[in-house]
Formats: sequence, structure tokens, C-alpha cells
Amino acid sequence: MVEAILINTNNLVQFKFQLFALLDATFRMKINELAPLKPRYEVQYALVGEPSLAKLEVLERSAEHVTIKAGDNKVKIYATPFRLDFYSGDHLVISSNARGLMRFEHIRQKPEKKKHPKYIQQGYNPHPLRRQQIKHDETDFFVYIQRCLISRKEEVEGEQPAEEAPLDDDTASDPGAWEENFKSFHDSKPNGPEAVALDFSFVGAQNAFGIPEHADSFALKSTKGTDPYRLYNLDVFEYEIHNGMSLYGAIPLIVAHGVTHTTGVFWLNGAETWVDIMGTSDQNVVSSIVNFVSGADRTPQVDTHFISESGIIDTFFMLGPQPKDVFRQYTKLTGTAPLPQYFALGYHQSRWNYNDQDDVRNVHAKFDEHDLPMDVMWLDIEHTDNKKYFTWDQTKFTQPIDMINNLTAKGRKLVIIVDPHIKRDGNYFLHQDAENNGYYVKNKEGKDFEGWCWPGSSSYLDLFSPSVRDYYSSRYLLENHQGSTLDLYIWNDMNEPSVFSGPEVTMDKDCVHHGGWEHRDVHNIYGLMQSMASYKGLLDRSEGKLRPFLLTRSFFPGSQRYTAMWTGDNSADWSHLKITIPMCLSVALAGMSFCGADVGGFFKTPDSELIVRWYQLGAFQPFFRAHSHIDTKRREPWLYDEQTLMLIREVLRKRYSYLPYWYTLFYEHETTGAPVMRPLWAEFPSELATFTIDDEHLIGNVLLVHPVTDSGASSVNVYFPGPDTWWYSVDTYQKYVGGTNIQIPVNMRSIPVYQRGGTIIPKKERIRRSSVLSFDDPYTLIVALDKNVSFVWLYRVGKMTVETIYKKAMQTLVIRKPAVSMTEEWTIKLQ
Repeated sequence: MVEAILINTNNLVQFKFQLFALLDATFRMKINELAPLKPRYEVQYALVGEPSLAKLEVLERSAEHVTIKAGDNKVKIYATPFRLDFYSGDHLVISSNARGLMRFEHIRQKPEKKKHPKYIQQGYNPHPLRRQQIKHDETDFFVYIQRCLISRKEEVEGEQPAEEAPLDDDTASDPGAWEENFKSFHDSKPNGPEAVALDFSFVGAQNAFGIPEHADSFALKSTKGTDPYRLYNLDVFEYEIHNGMSLYGAIPLIVAHGVTHTTGVFWLNGAETWVDIMGTSDQNVVSSIVNFVSGADRTPQVDTHFISESGIIDTFFMLGPQPKDVFRQYTKLTGTAPLPQYFALGYHQSRWNYNDQDDVRNVHAKFDEHDLPMDVMWLDIEHTDNKKYFTWDQTKFTQPIDMINNLTAKGRKLVIIVDPHIKRDGNYFLHQDAENNGYYVKNKEGKDFEGWCWPGSSSYLDLFSPSVRDYYSSRYLLENHQGSTLDLYIWNDMNEPSVFSGPEVTMDKDCVHHGGWEHRDVHNIYGLMQSMASYKGLLDRSEGKLRPFLLTRSFFPGSQRYTAMWTGDNSADWSHLKITIPMCLSVALAGMSFCGADVGGFFKTPDSELIVRWYQLGAFQPFFRAHSHIDTKRREPWLYDEQTLMLIREVLRKRYSYLPYWYTLFYEHETTGAPVMRPLWAEFPSELATFTIDDEHLIGNVLLVHPVTDSGASSVNVYFPGPDTWWYSVDTYQKYVGGTNIQIPVNMRSIPVYQRGGTIIPKKERIRRSSVLSFDDPYTLIVALDKNVSFVWLYRVGKMTVETIYKKAMQTLVIRKPAVSMTEEWTIKLQ
């Protein structure tokens, strides 16, 4: 570990700097106040555990800089001005604070009021997180390198930091520093300004990706001249697309990719965060002139700038050098999704709301009547007794266990919704327990926070308290959750948290959680806390024997260890269909592979063409669920015309035939961190043409998918990656050579999907009503040849040792039973 003292040269406030070398080409930097007036929040629960340290050695030390090495990577720490350069081998790949945008607003006593400067008097009230950009050149940091400690604290034992000089505090002239008004809401900001900020430059990177969740292009756009990307979990009604507005989840991870290197920066902060992006095309005029005069080639570079409202600077640098290295390095820190139960990969049928238990019975009977496979029925908030969770409507759902058992008899499951808001009803057991035991989040006066949500007046469990989480988990036990069985699973919605009566439809920032932390410090983490508690409850009720299935709308780093997610309240529009690809790719590279979107769109009513195209896309995304708003027309497949029903039947059967492959990919993700759904550049990292493609994607490293996302399309332009790679249509077995764009004709039955040459895919092609009924069915192996395989040689192998090919495929196939008998029926197809 390297330790040093950082000093703000504007006010001489001192900060503690720490740099850790971690295993697997990763570094961690932490900066905090050396002697804060009160503790600052440091994120908990996002990491799997405390990261393992790597051996670190000093290569060079001087008054100007220190160079350290860990494995094949090194870091240069510069003193004045403070800067860190990270090298992968001998290549500079990340530079931190190269643009001098580091800010750290120390906690201070509230100063006496000063006369506002002219721009304040005129009513200009900058956003608190943009304040430091207005005065960004007033402050500089330098580091006491001579106090650098390389895991030898005894060298300075007994030394005390120098006394602080009197501070020149100008926050009294900033009306947004110590309190703030937003519409009719008032934020008391008792700790005053606490923002932290730092810039990161990715040298050699053509594009940056990540920082979900946003309904925008996969490759992040420049924010020059516009608002930065915002990470602040919110309940957004009918969200817009193609902008950086906040949505339901927040993962502050940037992955930068270039022809030679892939790197990542993980900014571990749970507060409201803004991220600016600038690429090579945004290079300033002076730099452009210098390059022109010197004749130097312009090195591609992506510059980013993170700004968070509170917390500390806690940053991880992942040096790759390849995409899968960064995926692995990040998921070593935050974890992977556990292998889901097989049924979870099937088709899910949902609506707000199915009216009653008869409606549920009729719907899943209709799936059988029309030969449509389906694994899970879902119930929204109307299944409860007046929006009181863990209860059932006593008129509409009088026999919930019978309803669940009727589904189970056909190999199906039921999922119900459990939101975090608690109805303030004196006769509701959950509210009674929470109020009597002090389990609710408090407002700034120390009283139970009250807001408005679906039940009306509501309060919110303080899930940052271990005892409250344990209580909440216990509610899922079969003896506590009346009317439940082990075949009932859970959907956590509205957990940003959504507060209809709150600022931006969420909780006030000056509410107080367990430990005295303000809501502003932990806002983006609340959804993760509910997922943790729900997951534990589902695991405990089976005494650890059954893997939970859980869906969340709000998420944060680490959520993938507990839950799947979906893209929220989309609309039945072609633009929303198209945007689901980059949205799911963004969360997938940020660790959350179990992603999907509401098939058909949550709002509005899709016509026959749109609903078919959405099913075709959804069948090739990890989480596959149809869901719709209570005010939309019913849209079960048989309610459309016969042609539409036939096309939906075909795509559902295609999804089920690939379930063994999906299951295998989730096992691969759990063990390696590789995304299940991944961008083309993850497999073809040096192929520049793949970097900005977000209308097609890969499933694992084998299937290339280019869904039809335009109305009336008669063809799609498919890019086949990998020069000299062969790709085969999964429908016609026609071969295409990689490194080319080809216009592929399509009709309404078309789903342009291609298998990569040199691969084997396991399938199950017997038609079943649900996945559980296929457990003992035979496998079909699809063998796609690459250009290095001789047809004569393959014929001989096929005649002599086709069983060997089968065994090889089985080595990479995750089977849900102890072994595969070689005597059972099986088939093999050679493409």
C-alpha cells in the first residue's frame, strides 16, 4: 500500500491518499479527509468482500514522483500537481487528474453569511454538483510524496499532521451550499457542501461504455455542450430515449476500449453522480494546432469526469488488457450472477394485473390450448389486500396455494410483487411491527418518514439496518407469508425508492438511515438493500436448498449477486424496441447479465408487427417476459390474428430449444464474469468496425443476433465480425464470411441469427409446455464447421468417432442432473 498526504493548496485542508495493488491487474485508490469533523460515508455491500492485495514494489522515488509496480503493471504518482498514470506493461492506459478536475469539499462548520456575488444576486443558482466546475481553476492539489509509505507505517509512527491554516471559506456566498430548494421541496443539507470529483483519461481508447442505466446508445456520447450522464435512481414514467437522464439503476463503471487495450474505472459511490464524457473529436483547438504543427498522429483518447454529491473518492482501476479481462476484474470485485434455476430462463407471462385466480387459471390453460410454452405467471400489486404486501386479496385470490399448485402441476411457477413502501394502516401487521420497533427510515426531525405511493400514506423500511433486513427476510418464510409455497418467487419494484409525493418522485435527501447516514449518501444503494433482504428470505425459507429467483427494477454494483433486472416502464414504440439492445448490453458489461425488457412495451398497445418483432428480440435476451400496463388492451398471443399467434408460437419454441445453451452461458458467467449477452468487440476486440454497433449482439461467443427493429423492414444490414470467421444461418445453414456487411432479406418469420464456425451448440427440440418437462429429453448438437476443417476429414470422424464429438460438447454443457447417459436418444447435425 502507498499512503501520502494530499493538500488542497487553496485552503490547506489535508487529505489521506491510499493506493492499493490488487490481484489481477487492478488498483484501488482511496482519498478521504485526514481529520474530518464527522465521518464521511464509505459504500458497503457492493463488493463481494475485501479485495485481495497483490505484492507491490517501488521502482523509483523522488521529490517529484514515485513509481510503483505490481506484476506487469505500474503506476506513476506525481506530486505537483497531483496526478496518477497507470501503465499496462509499458503502455500508458489511464491517467487520473490529468485535467486537474479533482475536487473534495471538506466537511466544515457553517460560516457566517457573506454578500452574494453579482451572478447569485441575479438569481443564478448552479446545481450543487456543477458548482466546482464554475470555479474549477481556483483549487489545486499536491501530494507529500516524501511521506509516501510502502506498507511501512512505522516510518512515521508518532508523527502528527501539520496544523491547518485558517480556511478561506466562500460557501456562505453560495445559496446552494448549505440549503437548497427544488420546487416546493426544501433540502436542509446539514453537512453543507460535500461533493467529490475526479477526472480520468483513457489513452488509446476509441470509445467508452457503461455507467448504466440510460436509454441511450451503447457507446457513450460526448457531453460537451450538454448535460452529463446522471446516475440517480428514479421512478421515471414513460422515459425518454437518447439522452443521459437518470433511470432506475446506477452502476458507476466505465469500460474504455481501443484497438490494443481495454481498461475500466469503477467509481464506488452511492450518492447522486454526474459523468461527463469527451472523446478525441472534442480535443481543444490548442492541442489540434500542436498536433498539426508537429505532424504527430492524434492518439485516440476518451476523457471522463465523475462528480458525486457526497461520500469519498474510492476508485478501482482495471487494466485489462482485453475485454474479458476487464469483465473478470470487475466481477471479482462485485460478484457474478449465481446460476439461475432452469425455469427462470423460460418465458414469463405478466400483466398489471390478472384479475383473480380464475383469470390466472384461464390464461395458463390457454397457453396449453394454443401449444405455447410458458414457465412463469406473474401477479402485480392488485393481488394484495389493498396494497399490503405479503397479503392476498380475500375476494379475488381466496385460494392462493391451490392457484400455485395448479401451476406447479404443469411445471410452472408464480411470481408476485413485493414493493418496499409499507401502507400506514394500524391493522396491518407489517406496519405495526415497523412502527413499534423503529424500523422505518426517519425524516430530518427524527420521526418516521411518510410519503405517498400505491397504498396511499406509506413509510419505508430502513433496510440499511441489519436487524431490519433480518426482519424483512423473515417475512418470506412459509409460516409468515401465508398463502405461499416454495414455487412462489418475488418481484421487487418501485425500490429506487419511489415516493410519489417526494422530490423527483423519490425520498428526501436529508432523511436519515441506520448509522446516522443521510439518504443523499446512500440513495442509489437502497434497491440493492431490498434485493439482499429478499434473496436471503427466499434462500432461508428452503433452508438453503433452492436457488431464489428475484427481479428488481433498481440496482447498484453487487445487485447481480441476488437478482435479475429489467429496463422498466418502456412503451410500445419501435424506438423503445430498438433501445433495449444497448440498454441490456450496458448493464451486461457492468456485471448484470440477467437483463430483459417488457416484451411489447409496458405502455400503449403494440400492433401485430411490433408484438412479433418484440417477441423475436426478447427470445434472444437473457430475461424473457411480456408485461403491460393496467390500462392497455389485453395482449396474450391468442388475442391477435392466427398468423401472429403462429409467429409467436415459433419464436417461443425457438427460445425453449436453446435453453441448454442459455443455462451453460450463465454457468460460464458465474465462473468467469463473461457477460451472457455481449457486444461484438468483446470477442473481436481489434475490429474497429464493431466498436459502435448496437443494433446486433452476441449470445455468448457463438450466436450473432441482429433483430429486426424497424417497421416494414424487408432487409437488415448485418455485420459479420471476424475476418475469415464463418457464420451460418441457424435457419437455412447458409454460410457467410466475417469482416463483411451483407444486406439480408427478411420477412415476418425472420430472426437473423447466426452460429459461429468452429462451435457446437446443445439444443432440446422436443416441444414441451414448460422447461421442467424437458429435463430428460434428448439433446441435439449443432456442429458448425470453421474454415480449418476438411469435409473429408470430418466425414471420417463423423463415421468413426461421432460419439467423441458428443462427449466434447458435453464437457462444456451444464447439465441439471448428475450425468448424461450415452445410451439415451440423441442426434447430431453437421452444418
